Amino acid sequence: MFSAGESSGDRHAANLFLELKKRNPTLKGIGMGSSQMAAAGVGLNVDSAGIGVIGVVEVIRHYGEIRRALKQMQQVLLHEKPDLLVCVDYKEFNFKLARFAKKCGVKVLFYVSPQVWAWRADRVKKYGQVIDMMAVIFPFETKYYEAENVPVRYVGHPSVDKVQPQFSRADAMAQFGLVADKPVVGVLPGSRVNEIKRLLPVMLAAAERLQAQQPDIQFILPQASSISDELLGSYLQTTSVNIIVIKNQVYDVIQCCDAVMTTSGTATLEIALLDVPMVICYKLAALTYWLGKRLVKIPFIGLPNIIADKAIIKELIQHEATPENLAAEILHILNDADYAAQMRANLQHVKQQLGQGGGSKNMAELVLQMLAANA
Repeated sequence: MFSAGESSGDRHAANLFLELKKRNPTLKGIGMGSSQMAAAGVGLNVDSAGIGVIGVVEVIRHYGEIRRALKQMQQVLLHEKPDLLVCVDYKEFNFKLARFAKKCGVKVLFYVSPQVWAWRADRVKKYGQVIDMMAVIFPFETKYYEAENVPVRYVGHPSVDKVQPQFSRADAMAQFGLVADKPVVGVLPGSRVNEIKRLLPVMLAAAERLQAQQPDIQFILPQASSISDELLGSYLQTTSVNIIVIKNQVYDVIQCCDAVMTTSGTATLEIALLDVPMVICYKLAALTYWLGKRLVKIPFIGLPNIIADKAIIKELIQHEATPENLAAEILHILNDADYAAQMRANLQHVKQQLGQGGGSKNMAELVLQMLAANA
C-alpha cells in the first residue's frame, strides 16, 4: 500500500512500483496517489490531486479534505491489511497514517525523510516509534537517525536517474519552435495550485520587464500535470509576452534554457542536475512565513544551496520575490558569462554529492527485503 499526497510523491511512488513489478509481476499496489501512480498500475483508493498543499494557512483551508483522505486511508488499511505500507513524503499526514498502521500490525517504510536537519530534530525519535525503516534520499541524513538508533537506509535521490531529456538540446529546440541563437528563459511556477496563484503573476511581470529590456528573449513554460489548462490559461491570457507552453517534457524544456526562474522544491534539484543556471523564488501565506522564520534552523530553502551548504543560487523569498528582482537576476545570468559559468560549476558539485543514483531500484530492493522478512 502506498500513500503519496503531492505531485513529486506520486511520481516517486509510480517509479518505485514500476521497478517492483519488474522484479515481481504478481505484486499488487493500492493506496493514495494521483495520475502517475494510476498509470503505473497502482489501484487508487484515494485521489490526492486536491490535497497537495504547503503551509499552515493552506493546510487549514484544505483541512476537511485532508482529514477525509486520512480517514479513508485508515479504513483501507483496516480492510486490506497490506503486507507493507510505503509512506512517500507528505510528512504530517503520513506520520498519522504510519502510527495507525503500526497499531494495526502493518509494517511501515517511510520514503523521503522529514527535513529534520532544518527544523524539529526531535521528530527523529517520534518517527522511530511509528516506522520500521526510514529511506533517506540525501547521504547526510542517515546520521540523524543512526544517532537515535532508528533503522535507516540511504537509497539515493530518485531525481538523479529520472532527470533525462528525451532529445538532444538542438532537437528539442527545433521541436518547441525555439530559435537557436536567441536566449531562452524557463518559467517554472510550480506544481501546486497555490504556487501558481502566488508566483506565476510575479514571473509573468518579470518576463514583461525582461522582454522590454532584451526583446530577443524567448520564454518557455513546462506545464505540470497537476495544473489544469484553465488555471494556467487564466494567467497567460493577461500577459503581453509570448510564452511557449509544453506538457510532459519538463527535462527537454529545462535543457533548452539559458536561465530559469523557478519556485522552491524538487524542481530546483532537477534544474541543477541539468546544469542550468536559475533564480529561486517563493511566497507563502504571511502566517506560514512568519512561523517558518522562527522554526527553520537553516539559512536556505533551495535544495542546491542546502546541499552545497552555501548560497550558490540567489533566493528571492516573500517580499523579495518581486518582478524587478527576478528580472535583474535573470539578466545577470544571461549577460555575465563568468557569473553563469561559476553557477554551473557549483551545480556540478551538487550533482557529484548526490552520487550515482539508482534511487527507485534501491527502494525496490529494500521493499522486497522487508516483504521477505514478513513471510
